[in-house]
Amino acid sequence: VQLQASGGGLVQAGDSLRMTCTASGRTISTYHLAWFRQAPGKEREFVSAIRRDRNTYYADSVKGRFTISGDNAKNTVSLQMNSLKPEDTAVYYCAASERLILSSLRLKNAYDYWGQGTLVTVSS
Repeated sequence: VQLQASGGGLVQAGDSLRMTCTASGRTISTYHLAWFRQAPGKEREFVSAIRRDRNTYYADSVKGRFTISGDNAKNTVSLQMNSLKPEDTAVYYCAASERLILSSLRLKNAYDYWGQGTLVTVSS
C-alpha cells in the first residue's frame, strides 16, 4: 500500500487543521492505521491510531483535541486537529500495519508502511 499525507500548513495557536492520508494499492480496511509526528530534534512519536475494529487511541498530549477517523469509501484516514498549540508543530506521518497487537500500537516499529510526511507549524 502507498500512503500520501496532505493538509499540513501554518496556523495560529487555537486554530484547527484537518489532515488526510490517502491510501492506494489496497483498501485501508485491511490495515491498522496511525499518525505519528516528529518535531525538530526529537524522536518520532505516536499521535493517534485506529485499528481495523475501528477502536481509536490517542497520545495523552492530544486527547480531547484530535480525532482520528477512517473513510473506507474514499480509502482515507483523517486526523482532525483542534485547539492547536505551538508544541504540536512537527512533521506528521501516516502509517499502516497489517498485523498490530494492542501493546505495540504506539511503537513506530510496529508499522510497515509510511507516508511521506506533512509539516504542521503552529505559531503562538
